[in-house]
Amino acid sequence: MQVSYYPGCSLEGTAADYAASISAVAPLLGVELLELEDWNCCGASAAHSLNHELALALPGRNLTLARKRGLDVVVPCALCFNRLKAAEKETAEPAARPVRIWDLLDFLTQETFLTQVSRRLVKPLTGLKAVAYYGCLSARPPQITDKPDWENPTAMDRLLEALGAEALDWSYKTDCCGAGLAVARPDIIDTLVGRLYDRALAAGAECFVVSCQMCQANLDLTQSRISEKTGMRYYLPVLYFTELLGLALGHPGAAGWLSRHLVDPRPLLAGKGLL
Repeated sequence: MQVSYYPGCSLEGTAADYAASISAVAPLLGVELLELEDWNCCGASAAHSLNHELALALPGRNLTLARKRGLDVVVPCALCFNRLKAAEKETAEPAARPVRIWDLLDFLTQETFLTQVSRRLVKPLTGLKAVAYYGCLSARPPQITDKPDWENPTAMDRLLEALGAEALDWSYKTDCCGAGLAVARPDIIDTLVGRLYDRALAAGAECFVVSCQMCQANLDLTQSRISEKTGMRYYLPVLYFTELLGLALGHPGAAGWLSRHLVDPRPLLAGKGLL
């Protein structure tokens, strides 16, 4: 299956581990990601607060590139997905080339892929207790994202169960992590993220699983600081769903992706016999 692929800016920098796991996992599921040629920044996360026209033109150009190719476009970044969907709502799509904009998580958790994953497991994630953390922008606002389950998404939970892990129920799966306030208001980040840590632990979780690199960064990079501030000594690795997918399907590069996290997930996974 061929699809267009819009990686976005951060996958070429701070989220290189996410990019590597996506590139490795897609072929295992028979998906060929065709990166859009000459794509540009979508304007996330600041453009829409500064200039409405520019905030639509930036993702709109990428959408035009996808429409010219005529293939559905898969977007791994929640912010980029949200901006491309916003541009879609403002522009008319040529009837001859209908293109669907997919959030990567939703794309890879279609039933055909989940069935394939269950049949091809090499290393089931037995014993791993995780909470799926979706964040805000892949689902909200629903009039932009078109997500029917925007209040209670379940795609990642279903994937974790297919991988053999225990997906724990909790009420904070779509709470905000503070998004882009990490530099301007770290105090807000610490308050919001600290609450997520506490609620995840209360649910019995050993780790978070995410599909958004901003959520991953806010939960991963601040854990030491919040632990020091609160005296709680948190240890909750923050894993991309594609990393766990690659691990369960036996990809040899999985340990390399996992080594790039600030909160090292390898002790947890090794203790479960998964590394």
